[in-house]
Amino acid sequence: MSAPAQRTYAGPVTRTVAYLIDAFLVTALFTAGTAIASLITLVVGARVHDLALAAASAGLVVLPALFATYCALFWTLAGRTPGMAVLGLRVVAARPRRLTWPAALLRGLVLAYFPVGAVWALVDRRHQAVHDKVARTVLIRVRAHRDGDRRF
Repeated sequence: MSAPAQRTYAGPVTRTVAYLIDAFLVTALFTAGTAIASLITLVVGARVHDLALAAASAGLVVLPALFATYCALFWTLAGRTPGMAVLGLRVVAARPRRLTWPAALLRGLVLAYFPVGAVWALVDRRHQAVHDKVARTVLIRVRAHRDGDRRF
């Protein structure tokens, strides 16, 4: 048997770029959904001012919840979000076990509602942010195989 591969932890810059890609995707989806809902309510006859106020209020609560759910689903099903896949990153449990749905959801909620906690990755030796510490996860780089496929 061979020895387990050494983990290469993702740095703060690649973590931030992956986060920004995913945040852009979720925001674009939310904006598209809001625009469609606005068109529907305009046809039905809602007042524009009331609609704008409701959308702004909902955005403060719904957008982070949508982001947390998006991340947790991708982390549980694929081990990474689309933004992380672009950069060759993967979320894994800190101990050798599979990342569970509750841990992924907890990680997503802390990241979505307390994004400033990501700054902790700057000083941690394994580049773990607060959401990693709480969920007991690490973000690692995934090596590419010779044929160009990423290892899952």
